[in-house]
Amino acid sequence: MVFKRLLGSLGVGGPTVDTVLDAGAARPGGALPGQVHLVGGTVDHDVEHVALELVARVEAEQGEHGEGEGVVVFGRHTVGGDFRLAAGERRSVPFTVPLPWETPVTELYGQPLGIVLGVRTELAVAGARDKGDLDPLTVAPLPAQEAVLEAFGQLGFGFRSADLEYGRIGGTGQQLPFYQEIELTPPPRYADQVNEIELTFLAVSGALEVVLEADKRGGPFSDGHDALSRFTVPHEGPAGPQDWNALVDGWVRELVEHRASYGSHAVYGHESGALSGGSGTGTAVAAGAAGLAVGVAGGMVAAEVVDEVGDFFEGESEDGSGVGFEDGFGDTFEGDGDA
Repeated sequence: MVFKRLLGSLGVGGPTVDTVLDAGAARPGGALPGQVHLVGGTVDHDVEHVALELVARVEAEQGEHGEGEGVVVFGRHTVGGDFRLAAGERRSVPFTVPLPWETPVTELYGQPLGIVLGVRTELAVAGARDKGDLDPLTVAPLPAQEAVLEAFGQLGFGFRSADLEYGRIGGTGQQLPFYQEIELTPPPRYADQVNEIELTFLAVSGALEVVLEADKRGGPFSDGHDALSRFTVPHEGPAGPQDWNALVDGWVRELVEHRASYGSHAVYGHESGALSGGSGTGTAVAAGAAGLAVGVAGGMVAAEVVDEVGDFFEGESEDGSGVGFEDGFGDTFEGDGDA
């Protein structure tokens, strides 16, 4: 899906831009290759720079206004510039830009999760800037992320939804101004103890931090509450043979029983505490017995997710400043991107 726009701020007859990402899903911490195709307008133009922005649709609490949505820029890279684009000239600018390790996962086994990421192209010509091309970004999980999700599926957990929440999880090394929440429904053996488990991955160059939050059910003499635990594994998984199902099941049992153990930062280290946060209403995806494989429900929503992604991009204003926000949430968030 590629969106081509006339760069309106550069005037009628200005150059056009079309950014094409290489085929296939990217991965967190990996490279994002592609090309920016430029076509000159009716006159020559001096191109000052060509820049790419990584953007995400993110939910945020807005106080009395409830929850709204905004666009966060979480990376910016200049990929070319300082050249003259002749009238009618066709020129391609190849690029390879790095993705942050915390880049959210948008698909699992090729099925969309309802997470909306994009790459926005900015062209600066003679002092005028136009963000004239916006393309969807697909990100597949890292091997350890996929192994954890697969283990949850093997243990009977269901995949309820996924969304991006604006804010930070205290006590973690989180770098981006938002985090991904993957909501899981419990199997029967945990259903009387927890309503759901929320999973967040916080990856760095050498390891993967897994943050689990349980919405615990209340008892006859107690109210429900949230419990949080953190666990760390290397990207390639535990050293030597490892039963991922047993590992993840141990995490869940500790979370549900809330046996806190603070201060451990070794592999399989964990910290526990309280976390407040909202739950989104993302795309429902059924989990099969063989893991978090998409079943009938996933097939039903796949087209809806594609439409949602298209609406997000097409709803961007001409200057690229935002989308159709809800609940009066009208400003664009600016994340910690590169210069």
